[in-house]
Amino acid sequence: MMVKDYLENHGYRILVAHHGGEVLEKVSGFSPDLILMDIQMPKMDGLEATRRLRAQPEFASVPIIALTAFAMPGDRERCLEAGANEYMSKPVILRKLLELISDLLK
Repeated sequence: MMVKDYLENHGYRILVAHHGGEVLEKVSGFSPDLILMDIQMPKMDGLEATRRLRAQPEFASVPIIALTAFAMPGDRERCLEAGANEYMSKPVILRKLLELISDLLK
């Protein structure tokens, strides 16, 4: 919620999903400019949700930033292979996240 509040205070409109299946449901009919994807979610993790989004033509070029609390060796590579454009480990430095979002939306 801290990330949500921070981004909203910087003028972004945020749509929240609590699991990968909900991500797929909520983006249907919504054209996000960017997706922040938590990797550790229940039911369907963020890697699978990212793969499924990338398989849909309307989301093939939408920037996706993978966020994960587990910064293990190989995590970045797994996220990028699943289709994420960038990867950040938690705790997220909000200023850096804002810079990354700005860069990806240019």
